[in-house]
Amino acid sequence: MRLSISLAASVAAVALVPSALAQSAPSASTAAPVAKPAPVSDLVKAIDIPFEQFTLKNGLRVVVHTDRKAPVVAVSVWYDVGSKHEPEGKTGFAHLFEHLMFNGSENAPGDFFEPLKQVGATDLNGTTYFDRTNYFETVPTAALEQALYLESDRMGWLTGAISQAVLDEQRGVVQNEKREGDNQPYGLVSYKLIEGVFPDGHPYGHSTIGSMADLDRASLQDVKDWFRDHYGPNNAVLVLAGDIDVPMARRLTEKYFGAIKPGPKSVAPQATVPVLAQARSEVMKDRVAAPLVVKSWPVPGLNDPAAPALEVAASVLGGLASSRFDNALVKGDKTAVQVSASYSDFAQVGTFTIQALVRPDVDPAIVSRRLDELVAEFIRNGPTADEVQRTLTTTISRRIGGLEAVGGFGGKAVALAEGALYSNDPGFYKKQLAGLAAQTPASVKAAAQQWLSRPNYSLTVVPGERDAYEEAKVPPPAEQTKAPETPAKGTREPMPAVGEVGALAFPKVERARLTNGVELVYAQRATVPITQMVASFDAGAAADVADKLGTQSMTLAMIDEGTARLNSIQLAEAKERLGLDIFTGSSADRTTVSFRAPSANLGPALDIWADLLRAPSFPEGELPRVRAQMLTQIAQEQTDPEGIEQRIVPPILYGPAHPYAKNQGSGDAKAVAALTRADLVAFHRAWLRPEKAKVFVVSDRPLAEVKAGLDRALAGWKGQGAPGTKVFREDRSMPVPRIVLVDRPNSPQSRISGVLRTGLRGTDDLLPVITANDALGGDFLGRINMDLRETKHWSYGAYGGFARHAEAAPYQLRAPVQADKTGASIAAMKTEIGAFVGSRPMTDTEFQRTITGATRSLAGDFETSGAVLGAMQANDLYRRPDDYYATITQRYRAMTKDQLNGAIRSVIDPNRFIWVVIGDAKAVRPQLDTLGLPVEVMPAASVTGAPEESE
Repeated sequence: MRLSISLAASVAAVALVPSALAQSAPSASTAAPVAKPAPVSDLVKAIDIPFEQFTLKNGLRVVVHTDRKAPVVAVSVWYDVGSKHEPEGKTGFAHLFEHLMFNGSENAPGDFFEPLKQVGATDLNGTTYFDRTNYFETVPTAALEQALYLESDRMGWLTGAISQAVLDEQRGVVQNEKREGDNQPYGLVSYKLIEGVFPDGHPYGHSTIGSMADLDRASLQDVKDWFRDHYGPNNAVLVLAGDIDVPMARRLTEKYFGAIKPGPKSVAPQATVPVLAQARSEVMKDRVAAPLVVKSWPVPGLNDPAAPALEVAASVLGGLASSRFDNALVKGDKTAVQVSASYSDFAQVGTFTIQALVRPDVDPAIVSRRLDELVAEFIRNGPTADEVQRTLTTTISRRIGGLEAVGGFGGKAVALAEGALYSNDPGFYKKQLAGLAAQTPASVKAAAQQWLSRPNYSLTVVPGERDAYEEAKVPPPAEQTKAPETPAKGTREPMPAVGEVGALAFPKVERARLTNGVELVYAQRATVPITQMVASFDAGAAADVADKLGTQSMTLAMIDEGTARLNSIQLAEAKERLGLDIFTGSSADRTTVSFRAPSANLGPALDIWADLLRAPSFPEGELPRVRAQMLTQIAQEQTDPEGIEQRIVPPILYGPAHPYAKNQGSGDAKAVAALTRADLVAFHRAWLRPEKAKVFVVSDRPLAEVKAGLDRALAGWKGQGAPGTKVFREDRSMPVPRIVLVDRPNSPQSRISGVLRTGLRGTDDLLPVITANDALGGDFLGRINMDLRETKHWSYGAYGGFARHAEAAPYQLRAPVQADKTGASIAAMKTEIGAFVGSRPMTDTEFQRTITGATRSLAGDFETSGAVLGAMQANDLYRRPDDYYATITQRYRAMTKDQLNGAIRSVIDPNRFIWVVIGDAKAVRPQLDTLGLPVEVMPAASVTGAPEESE
C-alpha cells in the first residue's frame, strides 16, 4: 500500500513528428471521427484461463492450467496468512516469515535462490500483503520436480532449519527494507492512511511490514509457533500453470506434498467495513517539493457486489487519462500537477483513495475543496455512458496483455490463485470481468452514493522537516552473527535432479522497408491478441540540448497535448475507446514512442499513433501547465535519494562535456523554465524524424498486414530541415577517485553509488564481463548482496553491473544501507571487488551456477511479447544479429572460468571508483573520513550537476 508518487506529466502517453505544426488545438466540434472500436464483449471473450483443480488428502488445493507456448511451468503457492492475521504485538510476522522461508529448509539448507538460480528460474520472488503470503517461480519443465521439492520442503520441513542466527539475519534485512521505504519522499503516508481509515485493533489497521519494535521482540519460539499455526497444506493453494497437465500435476503433487500433515486452519478475522464517525483531517510535514492531498474511504472488498462499480468510479474520477480530476485540476484550473483515484479491493474490505499532487505555489486547501466538489458532483450525477465504456475498454484491454505470462507478479497463475484463495473460485476472474462489463452509469452512481457520501480520512503533506518518529531510530550496535551453513537433515528423500532443459525457441525476426524508407523489424507472437509497436529514434538523452537540458523531456511531455484534429482531452478519450496505450520514453541513446493495443483495434490505433507522429500542435496554451508539471518533477527529484543519484552521477562519471552527462533526470530547472514552443518544435524536427527511426513490432497479426497498415498510416512522412548530430569524442582521462557526499539531513539510510569508467562500449562483446559479474554484483546471490544483505544485514539489497550504452559501458554499484553502516559498507564493497579481481576470483561453484542459470532461464526470460520486443531493440542498438538469443546458449557453454575471470579483471580496478553517498552528513561524514579518500560535501537542494575532476 506504499504510495508511488510519479510526476510523469504527459510523458507516459505521447508521440512525435516533424511537421510544421498548428498553433492551437481544435474545438470539439471540428474533431474528426475515429474508427469504431471492437465491442467490449469481444475483448472479454479473449480472456480465458481454462483450469482444473483437485485437493490432496491433507487439504492442499491444486489448480492446473495448461499452456504449451513455452517449455516452462509457473509454480505459485499462496498461503492463507497475511498481516490481517497478526495479533497485537506481532505486527510484521507474516512478512518476516516470508523472508525466513527463503533461507533454507531441513532438506534444502541454505539460500533458496541458490538451487532455483541453477535450474534457471525466472519471475522468482515472494510477497506478503494483508490477505496472503505467496511464493512463486517460473521454471523449465525439466526442473519442475526440483521446484516442487523445494516448495514442499519449506511447507513441511522448515522449523528445524530456523536458527537464532537466521532469525536475526532476516530481521535486520526486513528492518532495512522498512528504512528504505520510509526514506522516500511521502514514505510515511501509507502508515497514516491505514491509521486514519481503520480503527485501532482492526485486522487491516496496521502495515504489512509491521513495527520495528515488534520485530525486535520476535523470539525464535514465536516464529516457529507462527509457522505451525499458519503454513499447513490445508491453508495453501498451489497453482501450476504452463507446460503441464492434470495427470502430471496430480502425480507430482502427491509425490512431494502428500506426506505433509495438515495444520490448524486459518480463520479469517472479523473485519467489517468501518464507518468513520466523522470526517477527519490531518497535516504532516515531509521532505518533499510539492504538497500532497490524499483522501480515503473505507469501502467493501472484492467479493462485494459493489466492487466492480467502485472500480469504474475510481477510473472515471482519476484513473483514465481523461479523468474528471485530470480535466478539472491538471488541465482545467491547473492547481495540481498529478491526480489519481484508486480502488484497492482486499478480500474482506477495501479502500477508495484519491490524491492530488499540488502545484508548489498553490494552497493545498484549495485543491482539497475542489476534490470534495468533484466527488460531490459525481455522487449527484454519476458518470456518463461514454466514461463507463472507455473505462471498460481500457481496463479489459490491459488485462488481456497482463495475462500473457503464466506466472510472476500478475500472470495467469496469479488470477487463478487469487480467485481460489479470496473467493473460493479459481475462475472468479470471469465473474469480475462480467461484473465490470455489466456496469452502467446508474449502477456506478448508486455505489458512489452509498460509499463515497460517507465520512473520509484526509491527509495533507506539506514541505518541511519531518517530525521525529520512533521507526527512524537506528538500533544500538550489536554483534553480527552469520547464519552457519548446515547440512541437509535427510528427513525425506533427497532433492531430485534436473532433466534436460529444452532449447530457447526465440521467434523468427523479419525485416522490411516501409514505403517511406523506415525500417520495420517484426516478430510474430500469437499468445494474446495484442500488438505492441515501438518507433525508436536515434536520439536519447545524448541528443538533449547542452545548454537547455530538459528540452527532450519537455518535447515528449508536450507531444500528446494536441494534433491538427484532436486536443489533449479528445486525444485521451479516443485512445481509451480503443483500449490503446501510448508511451514515450528515452534512454541515453534512443527516444521511443510506443503503443500497445488490442489487435482487433489495430487499424484505428495506427491512425491515432500516426497522427501523433505527423501532426502534434505543441499548443502554446498548454505549455505553461506542462512546464509547471516538469518543474515540479525536477524539484521532486532533488528530494528523492534515487532522483538525486540520477542527477549527480552522469556528469561525475563521464565529465560535464560528454553527451551522456546530459542524462540528468528531467533536466535543468532554469532551462526548462525558459523553454519556448519554438525550442520544442526545433528539437522535434531535428531528432524525431523518419531518417532516424526504426519501427519494432511484436504482434499476433502477420507481417504483411502490419506493414500494410504502417504504409497507409505513415505514407508521405518526411523529415524537415537538418537532422541533429551527436558527437562522441574519446576521452582517455580517468576521474579522480573520491567520495561525493550529498547532505540529506535525518536520512535513516544512505544511498551509495559507486561508479567506474571502464573504457568499454555497449557495442563491444560484453557477454563475458556481464556473465562474470553475475557472481559479483549482478544477481541476488552475488557476493556484494550476500555480504551486505545476508551476512551483515545492513541493506535490503545491493547490486552492481555494467550500464550499457552504445558508446560507453561504465560499472555502477548501488547500495541503500542503514546510515550508521555507510562507511563500513563502502569498505566492504571495496574488499569484495578487490578480492573478486584479485585473490578470490570466481569459483568453480559460482561459474557452474552462472552458466547453468543463464542457459536454463532463456525460455522463461522470453516468455512474453514485451521481453521479445525489448530484445529486438537491444540487438539493434548493440549491433548484434537478430538471431543473437537463438545462438547464445552455445556461447555460454563455450565459456571457461579463466576466460571470465580474465575478462572482468581487465576492466575493473577497485581503487578507481568514485563513491557518491546521499545521506545525513552529520552522521555519515565521520565514517567516510576513515576511508582514505577525499570527501566533497554538497547539500541535496543544490544538485543540478557536479563538476568532474580528472587526472
